[in-house]
Amino acid sequence: MLPLLKTRVPGPRSRALARELRRHECRNTTFVSRDWPVFWERARGCNVWDADGNRYLDLTAAFGVASVGHNNPRVTVAARRQLGRLVHAMGDVHPNELKVRLAAELSTLTFGRWIGKSGIRDRKSKILFANSGSEAVEAALKTAMLATRKPGVIAFVGGYHGLTYGALDATAWRFFRAPFHPQLPGFTIHVAPTEAAVREAFRDSDRGIGAVIVEPILGRGGVVVPPDDFLPMLRRVCDEHGALLIADEVYTGFCRTGRWFAVEHWGVVPDLICVGKAMSNGFPIAACAGRAEVMDAWPESAGEALHTSTHLGNPLGCAMALATIAEMKRLRLDERARRLQDRLPGRGLGLMKGVELRDAAACQRAVQRLLRRGVLALGGGEHGNVLTLTPPLTIGGRELEFAAEEIARAAQ
Repeated sequence: MLPLLKTRVPGPRSRALARELRRHECRNTTFVSRDWPVFWERARGCNVWDADGNRYLDLTAAFGVASVGHNNPRVTVAARRQLGRLVHAMGDVHPNELKVRLAAELSTLTFGRWIGKSGIRDRKSKILFANSGSEAVEAALKTAMLATRKPGVIAFVGGYHGLTYGALDATAWRFFRAPFHPQLPGFTIHVAPTEAAVREAFRDSDRGIGAVIVEPILGRGGVVVPPDDFLPMLRRVCDEHGALLIADEVYTGFCRTGRWFAVEHWGVVPDLICVGKAMSNGFPIAACAGRAEVMDAWPESAGEALHTSTHLGNPLGCAMALATIAEMKRLRLDERARRLQDRLPGRGLGLMKGVELRDAAACQRAVQRLLRRGVLALGGGEHGNVLTLTPPLTIGGRELEFAAEEIARAAQ
């Protein structure tokens, strides 16, 4: 449905909630002004309703999470059924069957579909579950250390891999790194996305490079699609140096770019792939999937895991993830994202688009104008000048047409 506004935006209830939140939450977390934010109350499909009853058209999918639509009925049914059975299990001690099923599903979706490519000889891959994209990235970095015995990592200018300390070390943004630089481990070399820079980093590293981590398409970095030879080059250089290629598909994975995973646009098979966000359509669950021979660098558990967490493979999250993946298959959302990609302006692939504006101020004005018109969008890019569009993959043609018109008006 199109937007329907009943009050000025933000409305009085959202404003009151913002004032109350400021009293209790760390002041660094939620930006609050007289024009921001609106407080979500419910959502369905591509629409969100706020605490004042205003209906919005969501072009964010809540950071790319709600790919099968907010409050998807089939995912909701799976969640409710699981809530009545088992909400929590002992993930690395006494697990639940759903963890087995989801691990098998992820294994098949990733390396199981890439058999015969880049030396993949069989369908075997293994999964390390996590609670967030940052944790999935850190699981991949640890795996690379164990598999190669080389601590160094190459990452790229503009790349964003999360804000927990290991992931932050790989993240290249000065804004996030500078306050905590004295505590960062320092195992990452950040380079320009060129072959010369990558080869120089391999040659000059005095610690040994065990992995290259890359977003196939920059997400928070402004929806930047690399040249066609970039990812194949990384695969080739990693093979030459015995390093692992880590694809951070936390944002781009699960049909967002018109393929199940963005690396498939270039026919590249990574050694490890990090997934999250859209995997469960709303529950905090993520994973690192890897080639079996790489993942087997982890020692056999003797009763204590080297890498684990309390909510590892949570049954509610697994149930929602299985239902979400089934919906993606049923609705053929990879094909749908490809078919609709030209209906939104900007650069990118599938329903992941970025509209570059003059500067951060122009982008913020556009985001604010859209909000006042009942359209939810985000600013992105390291310099804050990219209007980022990642709507639910179930969004309709009428809504996309309306969105394109509003974006053109707001970006003027």
